[in-house]
Amino acid sequence: MIKDYTMKTRITKLLGIKYPIILPGMSWISTPELVAAVSNAGGLGILATGPLNPDQTRKAIKRIRELTKKPFGAGATLLMPGARENAEVLLEEKVPVINFSLGKGDWIAKRAHEYGGKVIATVVTMKHALAAQRAGADALQVTGHEAAAHGGMVTSLVLVPAIVRAVDIPVIATGGFADGYGLAAALSLGAEGIAMGTRLSVTKESPVHAKTKQATLEMGMDDTLYSNRFDGLHCRVMKTKTSKKAIKRGMSFPRAFVASVSISRQLRLNWFKLLLGTMVKGPKLMIQLAHMATAFSQIQRATEDGDLKKGVHLIGQAQGLVTDMPTVDELIKRTVGEAKDALNKMNSMMK
Repeated sequence: MIKDYTMKTRITKLLGIKYPIILPGMSWISTPELVAAVSNAGGLGILATGPLNPDQTRKAIKRIRELTKKPFGAGATLLMPGARENAEVLLEEKVPVINFSLGKGDWIAKRAHEYGGKVIATVVTMKHALAAQRAGADALQVTGHEAAAHGGMVTSLVLVPAIVRAVDIPVIATGGFADGYGLAAALSLGAEGIAMGTRLSVTKESPVHAKTKQATLEMGMDDTLYSNRFDGLHCRVMKTKTSKKAIKRGMSFPRAFVASVSISRQLRLNWFKLLLGTMVKGPKLMIQLAHMATAFSQIQRATEDGDLKKGVHLIGQAQGLVTDMPTVDELIKRTVGEAKDALNKMNSMMK
């Protein structure tokens, strides 16, 4: 039996949680069931709203509240089509914690604070960290180079302490963290908690397809690719024949066109309005969104269908630390126990 401990950091106090462990909002992975499992285990689960339309987002929030009475969060990836509409739903539903990324979230912070909500901003650079603090964020999710999907160019070992020293609000270290030794390391760097996306994606409650979970268990820390040719942003994915081809091919406007029609239907957005809105934002952003549209279905195939021949899975270098598939509760308790042992060992070295 794993012994149960408690931890107190500025993040646990801010968010009202037992352990400073966060499930980030990963599309098709951070579903209501996994979010609730993490929150019930003492961490904070963050719902991914990127693939959801406003009605689906509202239903997902309701489902989370049926599954847990603990604090939870929801994401708003502001670059994505339909993100503002989803963010409005989060504010209307008074979601306890809103995590915004890839855009200006000052309006979210202002309105969330009016009902007592907390706001986390995901950042990958010092510039964005300082801007998010000015915008009213209560905490930062600082995402290093090791992370799945859109980590920064600088590793967590350097990025986290640099930003910790520059801001007054607490930092959640993200990218490369998968166990209690990583948690202890993050606390030593000045962070107040960690996010464990890759690690929590390989748990019994995770909706990731069994074939993709098994592939993660078999892969090592070297088995990822990092490029801006997959979805337009610098993005880390599992190294497979398909992901290599996708990166070599880059963005295809015909494929992006077909994908954009599918996305508009899924998000219940008028396709012509979506196209015009994208064009108005300028050619650079239009190309960026075309990249994302091309990648959209490939990510979904790998995650939901376990199809790594046609799909591409977003994964961090921490996959090399993933060797089993526990329940969320077992994983979180084990992580905290490992962190306690590691911190005690470090303390014993100080005379």
